[in-house]
Amino acid sequence: MTTAIRPQPGIMDIALYQGGASKIEGQASPLKLSSNENPFGASPKAMAAVTEAAMGLHRYPSTDHKPLREAIGRVHGLSADRIICGVGSDEILTLLAMAFAGPGDEVLYTEHGFSLYRIFALSAGATPVVAPETDRCVDVDALIAKITQATRLIYIANPANPTGTALDMAELTRLADAVPDSCLLVLDGAYAEFFNGYDGGASLVTARDNVVMTRTFSKLYGLGGLRVGWGYASRDIIDVLNRIRGPFNMSSVALSGAEAAVNDRQFVATCLQENAEQRARLIGGLRQLGIACDDSQANFVMARFADEAEALAADAHLKSAGILVRLVKGYGFPEALRITVGRAEDVTRVLDALASFKGAA
Repeated sequence: MTTAIRPQPGIMDIALYQGGASKIEGQASPLKLSSNENPFGASPKAMAAVTEAAMGLHRYPSTDHKPLREAIGRVHGLSADRIICGVGSDEILTLLAMAFAGPGDEVLYTEHGFSLYRIFALSAGATPVVAPETDRCVDVDALIAKITQATRLIYIANPANPTGTALDMAELTRLADAVPDSCLLVLDGAYAEFFNGYDGGASLVTARDNVVMTRTFSKLYGLGGLRVGWGYASRDIIDVLNRIRGPFNMSSVALSGAEAAVNDRQFVATCLQENAEQRARLIGGLRQLGIACDDSQANFVMARFADEAEALAADAHLKSAGILVRLVKGYGFPEALRITVGRAEDVTRVLDALASFKGAA
């Protein structure tokens, strides 16, 4: 920078986050399977609530988010006073770094973890530390080996993005047992609902003071455009986070839409069932085409090709068919494409396009 005004150390080391592509030149309405959005959109009840809330845009929203916190608590069997709401789960994850990490501290995550974890660490002035993964899965032993006296936060996405792999509760518990009291284990559950039988780590949070769970309304609930997330932690940690979050961080429209969405359990059940069925179809179809992929516990599948050249060629072929998926070279997988699980007709379209590509190749 040429100015004498300097940002805090670490900030200029941050590379700007790149979201999934949303346009194809020359294509009016491409099939967007690049951002893991709900292909069925949002609950009609949520959309109705948003429309009604928009009539009061001249009014400030609540500062305590109590109705939404209570709705989340009822649905998940959690104490509302241990819940915090934010502008996407990203805000909760950012607040945790701001509150509990700084210069001289370390923030630990895995080598293929969500790219924002590094940004959270650097923005707080802390040192990012990366643990290796094994076969595209979080390696608990590798994480434990990287914990030091300076470790203040450990971010784990479960299920993981972009791999879709997940740790079971036994492995998560083994990791939690190894985390010292001076460190927070943060379970990023953006895709937790898609992992059948998994509570997102809520039971670990309930039992321990140094485990935090975050969730989002952007994936399953289809509210990515509203930016709503939440976290669950001990009352002491929630108290700390509430002291640094903006008092009006959530809009009244977002709060109303999220409350209606979390209460519409029929819509949620339908989306989960469709995702499970089409995910199985997509995985099976890819393997039949000779395209490797792991079993996914999320709403996407990471397809692995022979090398980067084949992955780029497959991406170009999909684009020519009007289909957008996600290149994940930035996550350490130059040979892979991450494909959101869409509707039945979307999965058919993807598999047909890839069959054409493989035939041509």
